[in-house]
Amino acid sequence: MAMLVVVTEAVPPRLRGRLAIWLLEIRAGVYVGDVSQRIREMIWEQVDALAEDGNVAMAWASNHESGFEFQTYGTNRREPIDHDGLRLVRFLPQEAN
Repeated sequence: MAMLVVVTEAVPPRLRGRLAIWLLEIRAGVYVGDVSQRIREMIWEQVDALAEDGNVAMAWASNHESGFEFQTYGTNRREPIDHDGLRLVRFLPQEAN
């Protein structure tokens, strides 16, 4: 079991309902829980199937060097990058209006 945090933005209510089955929604779109790897992978399958045009970030505790790992779904201004084996996040420039 490991701590899991899922942050959603602009996802359909159906996905939010699914996430609430396994995790506690502590703020709008922010879910936390302590789940096994199998449940975490099943939750990600639900995100991949139901998030549509929304975006999702999922982070969980691990024995990785940083102490956590994460993955994202959809488009967001924050973009994960790999820098010499270390996962970082960079900001994309704001779109000109």
